[in-house]
Parts: sequence; C-alpha cells; structure tokens
Amino acid sequence: MKNIFKTGVLGLTLLMGITACDKEYLETAPTDQIATVDAFKTTANAKAALNGIHRIMYSQIFSTQAQGGQSGNMLYSDILGEDLVFPNVSNTWLRSEYQWISHINPQSSISFYNYTFYYVIIGNANMIIANIDNATGPQSEKDAVKAEALTYRAWAYFQAVQFYGKRFVKGEANDGLGIPLVLTPTTTATPRSKVSEVYAQINTDLDKAISLMNGYTRQNKSHFDMSVAKGIKARVALTQQEYAVAAQMAKEARASYTLMTNEDYLSGFNNYSNKEWMWASRIVSDQTNYFYSFFAYMSINYNSTAIRSTPKVMYSVLYDKISATDVRKKLWDPTGTNTTDFPLPASTFQRYKYLSKKFKVADPALSIGDVPYMRAAEMYLIEAEALARQAKDAEAADVLFVLANNRDPKYTKSTNTGSALIDEIMIQRRVELWGEGFRFYDLKRTNSPLNRNGGNHSATFTNGVMDVPAGDKRWQFLIPQAEINNTNGVVVQNPL
Repeated sequence: MKNIFKTGVLGLTLLMGITACDKEYLETAPTDQIATVDAFKTTANAKAALNGIHRIMYSQIFSTQAQGGQSGNMLYSDILGEDLVFPNVSNTWLRSEYQWISHINPQSSISFYNYTFYYVIIGNANMIIANIDNATGPQSEKDAVKAEALTYRAWAYFQAVQFYGKRFVKGEANDGLGIPLVLTPTTTATPRSKVSEVYAQINTDLDKAISLMNGYTRQNKSHFDMSVAKGIKARVALTQQEYAVAAQMAKEARASYTLMTNEDYLSGFNNYSNKEWMWASRIVSDQTNYFYSFFAYMSINYNSTAIRSTPKVMYSVLYDKISATDVRKKLWDPTGTNTTDFPLPASTFQRYKYLSKKFKVADPALSIGDVPYMRAAEMYLIEAEALARQAKDAEAADVLFVLANNRDPKYTKSTNTGSALIDEIMIQRRVELWGEGFRFYDLKRTNSPLNRNGGNHSATFTNGVMDVPAGDKRWQFLIPQAEINNTNGVVVQNPL
C-alpha cells in the first residue's frame, strides 16, 4: 500500500490506508499527514479513499503473518470454537489462539490486532463521513460514498464490540463497557461506551446507510449496497435478539441472490463471481498476499508451512451430523486416506482424518483466492433461526428447506418444533459456514458453552481447554495494553 497515513486515535497509531485499488490517487506534503482538502475535494477522490478501506480488508497492515485483513479475524473466530481442529501442534500459527491463551493476554498480537484493525476502518470511515458533504460532485455520488462509509463504521463497531464487550441481552440494561465510540476524526483519548450505546450507534449508522443506498448500484462485490447493508443489519438484530427485524432484513437482503449449485459448492470457495456471494474481497495476481492470505491457512493446496504441517480439519462430532447425501459431506475426508478425492500437491503435505477441501487456490504456486464475507446461505439461516426463535416453526422450516434441499436433494422438510428445530438450524449453520469466521460470535451471542469433547480434539493440543462455560470472563477479549497505556488509563481493561 502506498500513501499510508498515521493519526493518533485513542492513543493508538492508526494506518490510513487510503489507496485506490488500481492506481495511486494522492500525494501529500508532508507525507505523514492527511491533506484533508485534497483527499476529499471531489467525489472522485472520496471514492478513492473508500477504495482504500476496501483494500485494508485484505491487506497486511501489521507485521503478524496471520493478520491479512478481515481474514485474520475469521481465522481467530473459528479457531476459538470447536468446529475447527488442530490435528497436531507442530506449527505455531494460531496455536495459542486455539488454546485460549492469546485473546486473554493484553500484550498479545491477537488482542492488539482485532482492536486496532477495526479502529483503522472506523478512522478511515470517520474521515470520509466528516468531509464528503463538502466535496465537489453529484449528490448521488456523495450519498453513495457516505452510505458505504457509514456501513463500514457500523460493521467494524459490531465486529469489535462482540469481542471486547459483554454479550448483548435483550431486555437488560446492557450497561457494561463495550468499546470507545469515536464518530469524528480525533486524536483525543475516548473512554469506553456502554454496550447498549455502541449497538444504538451501529443501528443508527446502518439505518442511515440503507436510506442513502436507495437506487444505488455498486461497482462490484467488494463494495456495499443495500442488500449487504441489510444483511449486516440482520446480523446485528439476530445478536440483539430482535428476531422479527432479523428475519425481515435477512429475507430482503437475499432477495436478489440465488443459491449456488452443488458443482459450485465443490469448486474451492475462491471466486466472488459465485452468484450466491453477496460481499467479498477480490484478490488478483498483482495484489497477491502470500503467506498472510486466508488461503495460506485454510486451503488444501497452497504450499505454506501451516497447510503442509498442520492443516485445519473438521470436528468429527459435527461431521457425523451431516447427511450422507449432502454435498457438503464431500468437503471432508473422514478416513484420512482418500487420495483420489483429496489429492495433496506433494508428499510433504501431512494428511489427517477430516481433512478439508472446502477452500482451494486455483494455482498452488499463488495464495490467491477471493475471500467471502457474506453469502445468501447465511441470510436463509438467519431468517430460519429468527423465525424459529419466535416460535414460528412452520415458517422457519419452510425457509430452512430451501437451503437444506439445495445442499441435499434427499432432505425432507423438518417436522421439528421448538428447541429441536432451533438445534437443527444451528447444525445447518455450523456446517454451512464452517471456516468462514462465525463460530466464536455464534457461541457468544447464544450464550452457549465451548464444548470440544467427544471427538477429534486432543486435550494435549488444546492445552486442556476443552470446555469454557457460557458467561465466563474469557468470552471477552482483553483490551490491548498499548491502548491502556497510551490513553493514560482513560480506556480501562476488562476483568483479568
């Protein structure tokens, strides 16, 4: 990334990665400061600033290999759950996260990264929101740029507050500490806001963004449009147990998308042209991200140490719940010996039971693969879950059937009701979204315990962490110590 700007926000150094995806758009003097007038003089420049945020989503803006933008968060979220398994500990990447060590260490890379990455996006979004109204250009372009910036800010706050704040509980005060709400470009240290306040701002931003996106057609799937903003709104509502809103937003979000074919489902999850994908990062050869790529950790065929020595495999207990006629069952090898359907690039690659081939690179010499952030399948699952949690069992079963029957032609409409139906939907969700970064969030929002027992997790490899009770303080990431220090205690720590 060229043109990386630094500004102190909350005492942390934020990287202003305002770079167009296909060309350099701005030179400033001095080079370490943002020339606000130039950066937002026109809507064209503001669009380039927005493209900079898109680029941040898959760039390595810090020094840790696994932190390649949002994919780093996806890896961390799933490795903290039970459905992703370490078959050995010969490779150290993500190992301490798997063992529930790093995120409760305020000096750790994961604590710093997940906090700072989202504030990088928030800081960039704030600059756009504060300046776009004065830019020269059509009002429609101003509205579109502002809408995307508001969506980014809402999404980033939503992602971060779930890590660092307490679980939101509908009907309660939710007055525990969340994260600092910073809504304007500033270098002033800001204390943490209440969880309720953070969610209120998230919804305010999303509602404003959706209203501004009326009639807007985005450039490509790395951008937001109304469907994606509504999809994020559905996620937020589900987390807040606002189930009627979640069901409605999910239904509206997926309206213009169709589910992929079974053939596409087995093609490697690496192409955002897939008709089911709603939001994703497109990675091209001159932007390859090498060993900080998502595919350097999750694919079956890229030649990285993490994949060769310690591939991430599926939890056997979950695999056993997949129907034999479900196309998704073909993504994992329960035997560890299927060389025909699960070929490996070289003999140096280790093979284990429940090996995954969900993610594949097109060229094993390159770590390139588009990264999915939202798919229509998730919207079906949100709608079905939200309906079931309102005791609308028949409607929930109808929605679930569309997705489940697409993946398994022999699936019959569920006759389950109540908690049994919800359990069925959650199993479908775990299978469908495996490896895409949802599991920690789902466990926390449903107030569920971590339970790694009864399958292929090894207590030796997990450092004995096989169970974490619901509500345990370890469900809150610790605030990075750098933030505590640099704000002179204005930002306070979670319980140690």
